[in-house]
Amino acid sequence: MFDPSQFSVTKARPIPVYLLLDTSGSMQGAKIDSLNEAVRQMLASFAEQELAESIIEVGIITFGGDQAVLVHRLVRAGALNFQPLQAAGMTPMGDALGLIKSLVEDRQVTPSNAYRPTVILVSDGEPNDQWEQPLAAFIGQGRSAKCDRMAMAIGKDNQATVLKRYTEGTGHPLFTATDARQLHGFFRQVTMSVVARLYSLNPNEVSRLPDPPAGQAAAADDLGIW
Repeated sequence: MFDPSQFSVTKARPIPVYLLLDTSGSMQGAKIDSLNEAVRQMLASFAEQELAESIIEVGIITFGGDQAVLVHRLVRAGALNFQPLQAAGMTPMGDALGLIKSLVEDRQVTPSNAYRPTVILVSDGEPNDQWEQPLAAFIGQGRSAKCDRMAMAIGKDNQATVLKRYTEGTGHPLFTATDARQLHGFFRQVTMSVVARLYSLNPNEVSRLPDPPAGQAAAADDLGIW
């Protein structure tokens, strides 16, 4: 006689995607509107990709005002109730880097059975807080050093010093946008990269975004067991 208690259902293994989004005052207007729409479209695309073996989970951190805020903990993309972000205040990017590191290092928040996370940083300016140590710790120490990292700098006046450092060694280019509408192209590339991992034999291997800057070495595909 069939006894269902003797069988276990394999839980889909998640691919975590964290968004670190600049919501400072300089993002007001077309920039924040384009960012909101790009995130909404990305979540919809992720939600359409539901596999038995793996799923995409998304967490969102914003940095504007006095501190970074965890707006959404990791949740299945189709279940994330995204509300339009508002822009105001300063650019506490260092605080955001410290917050994302704490989330990645916490195995109750970002579990060991997950594939290695993709962490996407979008900003239109330089931080107003201390960022050197939080960035060095995030990209060079502990579990967070294994994260895949992508970034976009918005605005022709953005010097992108931090974002260039953030993407070093990943093999990904630093995307730049002089027009807020170009955000959509970046998020489409991110979506393609993450969705490709769902169908990969080894989702810990990352699909590199095209055209890395000249002279920038690609990172090794295999960074070990997450």
